Amino acid sequence: MNEFDLKAPAWDMNPVHMERSTAIANLLIASTPHGKQMKALDFGAGSGILSLMLQDHLQEITLLDSSEGMIKVCREKIANGGFRNLHTVNLDLEKESFSGHYDLIFSQMAFHHVENIDGILEEFIAFLSPGGLLAIADLYPEDGSFHGEGFTGHLGFDPEELAAKLAAHRFRNISYQQCFVMKKMLENGETREYPVFFMTAHL
Repeated sequence: MNEFDLKAPAWDMNPVHMERSTAIANLLIASTPHGKQMKALDFGAGSGILSLMLQDHLQEITLLDSSEGMIKVCREKIANGGFRNLHTVNLDLEKESFSGHYDLIFSQMAFHHVENIDGILEEFIAFLSPGGLLAIADLYPEDGSFHGEGFTGHLGFDPEELAAKLAAHRFRNISYQQCFVMKKMLENGETREYPVFFMTAHL
């Protein structure tokens, strides 16, 4: 059981998660005017907040997450809502593989947990149709206070450096903008702001 399995049941109770997803969903909808014709992969889907916001806009969405607890919450939402165009996959894409073909891959706050960014990008290239769209929303560089001691992932990303990495993996038409600012109370009682960027790139 990982940390997200434990957090899954109460994940949606944090209003910041809903506010952040709303901001990202609006940008994704604006970026995909032909969404009804698109099959999408939600990488690091969490409890499925973002995918549920997009399910009317996209033809089909596969919700992928390594947390069994999060996927369980997704499945409950899908069953309760009767969403026939939403499907779940519970696996760690850095360690396991599966097959799929998508017009859109989007990821919200998952990239900073990925150990091998280059490896994941190559997986995405294998999934994406020619001309397919990749959309990443994640933290700008931070000082480690967002997760606190013991976190072994990335402390956010410099968008210019991430854009260069995408270009090196043959992505094009790369652009980004700030899309949200998260406010989080730290253990010492201090409230800090953590800006989030939204980056898009075509294959």
